[in-house]
Amino acid sequence: MREIDAAVIEQAVRDMCILANKQLPHDLEERIEYCAGCECEALPASIMQTLKDNIIAAKELDIPICQDTGMAVVFAEIGQEVHIVGGSFEQAVNKGVSRGYTEGYLRCSVVKDPLRRVNTGDNTPAVIHTRIVDGDKIKLTVAPKGFGSENMSCLKMFTPSATREDIINYIVESVKTAGSNPCPPMVLGIGIGGTFEQCALLAKTALCRNVSENNSDDYYSSMEQEILERVNALDIGPQGFGGKTTALSVAIEAKPTHIAGLPVALNVGCHVTRHKSMVI
Repeated sequence: MREIDAAVIEQAVRDMCILANKQLPHDLEERIEYCAGCECEALPASIMQTLKDNIIAAKELDIPICQDTGMAVVFAEIGQEVHIVGGSFEQAVNKGVSRGYTEGYLRCSVVKDPLRRVNTGDNTPAVIHTRIVDGDKIKLTVAPKGFGSENMSCLKMFTPSATREDIINYIVESVKTAGSNPCPPMVLGIGIGGTFEQCALLAKTALCRNVSENNSDDYYSSMEQEILERVNALDIGPQGFGGKTTALSVAIEAKPTHIAGLPVALNVGCHVTRHKSMVI
């Protein structure tokens, strides 16, 4: 049994909240660079250049890439041989989020109650997803989620008779409806299968995948590519002004489901789809 102090978890979450908001994942930054070179028309090319300049400026000035520094979503894989001492895991995560957003001067956007709308003042509580896994380590991923893109996400309970084409059409139409609202170019996370709540979690998890990686199953990998091509043919383009780059990446995660159901969820990420991971 390995002991890990809650203070170590708190510090790690604090640091990742700040870093995730100021530095894009390297793979996503490379994808933006590549897609910028694909734009032939002056306006979308100019917008992509502006996005690139913004990423560089955030690094140089040590400021957030986007003014919406998101709601903190934390994925935790906790080894079953770990014993957390000095406090509870959930309290440590929320203390880390609180410190990250207040000490990092990040915008606090969380309200305590969804209808009475009083701001908590420190961006807590976080949304925490925990899994118990083998080993004696803890892997933490902090994924700040802005709501311009989150608000464009959706879920549909298809019947088992739905086809591959039906699902692709649903995703493409959902992106078309979203238009410029999620600050394209987008990153699209898609969950297929499981239950109502699991397919939504799969879609969220898919947004944390390296954008250069395809699904390991060729069936879903080809589906990712087809969705990406059809979405980019919509001509929504960077920031909705037209162009070839409506989406930067499509990631599908699938799980077993019930014989009577076929849940499908789309979690939309903007071009600032942020996440940082650390193993303790």
